[in-house]
Amino acid sequence: MAIVLFSCTKESERLFPEYLCVRLKSNPTTLDPALIVDVDGARIAAKLYNGLVAFDENLSPVSDIAEAWTISEDGLNYRFKLKEDVMFFNGRRVMASDFKYSFERVLDPETRSPRTWVLSRIKGAKEYMNRKADHVSGISIISENEIEIRLDEPFAPFLCFLGLTTAYVVPREEVARWGADFSFHGSGTGPFVLDTWNHNQFIVFRANNKYFGEGPNISGIYYKIVPEDFTAMVEFEKGSIDVLPEIIFSEYKRYADDPKWKGQIKTAPGLNTYYLGFNCEKKPFNDPRVRKALSYAIDREKILSSIMNRRGTPASGPIPPILRKFPVEERYLYDPAKSKKLLKEAGYPKGFSMKIYQTADIENLNLCLVIQSYLKDINIGADIVQLEWSSFLETVTKGEAQSFWLSWWADYPDAENFLFPTFHSTNRGPGGNRSRFYNNKVDDFLSQAVKVLDDKKRSELYKRIEEIIIDQAPWIFFWHKASVAVCQPWVKEYSVAPIPVMEKWNELRTSN
Repeated sequence: MAIVLFSCTKESERLFPEYLCVRLKSNPTTLDPALIVDVDGARIAAKLYNGLVAFDENLSPVSDIAEAWTISEDGLNYRFKLKEDVMFFNGRRVMASDFKYSFERVLDPETRSPRTWVLSRIKGAKEYMNRKADHVSGISIISENEIEIRLDEPFAPFLCFLGLTTAYVVPREEVARWGADFSFHGSGTGPFVLDTWNHNQFIVFRANNKYFGEGPNISGIYYKIVPEDFTAMVEFEKGSIDVLPEIIFSEYKRYADDPKWKGQIKTAPGLNTYYLGFNCEKKPFNDPRVRKALSYAIDREKILSSIMNRRGTPASGPIPPILRKFPVEERYLYDPAKSKKLLKEAGYPKGFSMKIYQTADIENLNLCLVIQSYLKDINIGADIVQLEWSSFLETVTKGEAQSFWLSWWADYPDAENFLFPTFHSTNRGPGGNRSRFYNNKVDDFLSQAVKVLDDKKRSELYKRIEEIIIDQAPWIFFWHKASVAVCQPWVKEYSVAPIPVMEKWNELRTSN
């Protein structure tokens, strides 16, 4: 294990000087995989737990606890063979029955998991959730090291679902031991073991020297909870924090221009899409011509370059390029003359007034003020309404907002995640389709696509779906924001994970 003495700060300032110190903005609500919904929770859980599959650098499912698997030709049966050397922290070997228990625990109403959708496509899951069965019929234990999962109907992204936090395996006896407090005593199979959790101050992990895979190169992780961004930056710059997992927007240029830090900035393509959404059920945005007019009215490339310091890539549609396996041409290049022409055709030659809803955040406000300025140039008066997050989300979800500034982040690395939740009519409102968009062809193609196991054929359907969505313009597609972090020079092999569950840190090391 690598132990490092830090020359630029006194060891007394670090409670755990031999451990990697990482800034954490807030106290996690839980370390129970069945209950985790936030990004930081998923990042931390990735150190403590494992699932059947993980993801490689191409975001493809690869072996984790499952040594191998087969999928039936009809896409309904998934059979997994487990590795035989995987141990829980308590020393017991992981068996197929542990996965059955963990999956049924997520689906059990008493667990109150907010992410039952990850496993609800398994045959018999709905009956189990409705207490009409005492087990999930689609989960079968073939042997101590083999488990079979049967779905109600084919669902191509299902293997990706099994790499998510919700599908991690947990030991039944530890859940029984701790009860509701299992949330604070994470006990899994991961490369790190929970050592100490001093709530609202720090969380400490030590390396798991019995890890079944390639073990970590560092002796532990010290997550220091520092809510204030400025305080975190001061501590980082004096050397008492080793990693800032996120550089705040206003400080990015300072770090990027500083010779000391610019080489220490780490980025990853963003699995997200930032957008201005329209309520497609309310005038004037029930007319696609109006939505298109506003898309042409804003120079998104200029905003990305001047305000965002190119911290991302332009969005030509909802799917991030890293997940798109087909080319898409940029449809809405900046063209205010075309905007005015479309508005005239739609019956608004003198423009109109509208409201843009956003969360109370200075970065969001600055961006919306720029959007407001562009819209003014085509005679549209846009008032900005700032709300705190819960009120904002309720207003948008209920369809009370005319337009709104939001982003969509991947739960799993499949293009379907940027299409079905956000644009299928069954998800209008709380399901993710906050623009309340409805299109028969999109619904039909999406229902077909998830049943197609051939990647090429499924990509062809995704392309047709995205082309329709782009043409109908329920969103103004702005950009895919890059994930940006900064680390100290003595931190080696640190990289930003595109999705939280990939952040194991087995390869990370430190040096003097």
